[in-house]
Amino acid sequence: MSLTLCNVQFSQQSDRVVYLSNPVLKSLNLAGKKSVHIKLGKETITAAIKPLKRQGHHIYLSTSVRQSIRVPKTGNVYLMQDGDNELQLGPLVGVLCDSGFRGEPTPFGSRTPFIRQLLRAGEKKAYFFAFTPRDVNWQQETINGYFLNSQGGFVRRVVPLPDVVYNRLPSRRAETTAASISFRDRFIKHKIPFFNWTFFNKSDVYKMLDNDVEALKHLPDSVSKPTPEKMKEMLEKHQFLYFKPTAGSLGVGIYRLTYHPKRGYFARFRKGSSNVLLRFSNFNSLMRMLQGRHGATLSHYVSQQGIRLIEIDGCPIDFRFHMHKDGNNKWVPAGIGAKKAGRGSVTTHVKNGGSLMTPENALNIAFGDRAAEMLEKAKEVSIKLSEAIERNYSHRLGELGLDLGIDKDGEVWMFEANAKPGRSIFKHPALKEQGRASLSYILDHCLYLSRFQGGNN
Repeated sequence: MSLTLCNVQFSQQSDRVVYLSNPVLKSLNLAGKKSVHIKLGKETITAAIKPLKRQGHHIYLSTSVRQSIRVPKTGNVYLMQDGDNELQLGPLVGVLCDSGFRGEPTPFGSRTPFIRQLLRAGEKKAYFFAFTPRDVNWQQETINGYFLNSQGGFVRRVVPLPDVVYNRLPSRRAETTAASISFRDRFIKHKIPFFNWTFFNKSDVYKMLDNDVEALKHLPDSVSKPTPEKMKEMLEKHQFLYFKPTAGSLGVGIYRLTYHPKRGYFARFRKGSSNVLLRFSNFNSLMRMLQGRHGATLSHYVSQQGIRLIEIDGCPIDFRFHMHKDGNNKWVPAGIGAKKAGRGSVTTHVKNGGSLMTPENALNIAFGDRAAEMLEKAKEVSIKLSEAIERNYSHRLGELGLDLGIDKDGEVWMFEANAKPGRSIFKHPALKEQGRASLSYILDHCLYLSRFQGGNN
C-alpha cells in the first residue's frame, strides 16, 4: 500500500479521465499505466490515467469522474494505492450529529462551533463532513452531508457512504431506541468503522469492569440498585457515599450521604440553584426523604463509596481526563482539567459553583514538590483504565472522559467514565491548546481506522 498527500482539483474534461502529476505517478509506481480503479468512500469507477506536467503532488478529476464518485470539493486529501490498480481518495469521514432542523448559520444548534472546528481541523488531510440520521439514503448508499466552504459556512454535498463514522449524537434517550440501534448497525454491516457507539450508564461501567483486576484497584466500592439495607451497610463501612442516577450528567440528582455515629445521617444535594444540607436522626428518615423525592426512580441509582479527596481551601478537587485514541490506536490523555468544588456543593461541576484549574496548579497546591510525580501517575492510570474499558466493551471506542480523583494518600480513583465527553475543560485559557490537540487526535484516529495514515505530510 502506498500513500501520498495530494491537491485535488477539477477539470472541465467530459471524458472519464484522472490526470496525475509526474511526482504522483512516480511515488505510486503508476508510470505507463493506462487506467485505474478510483474510489471515494464506498463508490468505485474505472478511469483512464493521463500524465500532468506539474511540479508537486496534484490530481485533476474530469467532470465525469468527479460526478460518478461524488467528490465533494477541491483541496488536500490523501491518495492511497491499494493493490496494483486501485486508487482511493480520502479518507471520507462522517461526523454523526443532530440538526434539529435549525438551519443556517447554526445547523447543529449550540454544538455548531465544535462541529465547525472539527471539520476545519480535518480540511487539509481528509474530506470531513457532518450529517444527521435523516441525511442518509440507504437505498442509494449516499449521504447529503454538511461540508465547510472557503468562508467557513456550511454547504450541502451528496457523497458516498464514508470510510469511518465518528458518533457525536447528543441525545442519550434517542440512542436507546430500536430505530437508532438499527441505524448504527447498518454502518457495521457495511463494514464502516463506527466509534463512540453510545453513552455509558454508570452502572454499565461498573459491571463492565467488575472482573478486571487492573481496573478494580482504582474503582470505589459501587453497587447498582442498592437496597436500603445495602446503603446502610455501606454508610457504616465508609462513613460517606455518593448516590447517583445511572444515566445522569452535569451532577444532576446526586446526593452526598454521610454517617456520623454520634450525630446521625446527613444528605447534601443541589435543589434549584442552591446547595442543601439536611440532618436525620436515623437512617429510615433519610430513606423516606429519598423515596419521597424520587419514588420508583430510585431503582435507577448507584451507591458509591466516598473518597477523601485532596482539597484546596477545604473544597474537594477532582480531574477530568479527556482521552483519545491516536493515529497508532493507542490511548493518550489529550486534555486534563482540575475541578474544584464550590462551597457546600456535592460535585465539582462549574454549573454548581465549581471552578476549573490546570492540573499543575491544583497538584502544586496539594502536593508541592510531588506534583509532577502525581500528575504522571494519574496519566498512567488514565491510560490503564481506558484500556480496561475498551477490552471489556463490545463496541469500538475512540474517545473517553474519565472523572478521576486523587486521595490524601496519593491513590488514584475513577468515579465515572463517559463515552461522549463534553468539552467544557477546553474553555479554560490555559487548556485551549489541549483542545486543539484533541481535534487532531480525532482526525488522526479516523485516518488510522480508514487505513489512511502516514504518507507525505
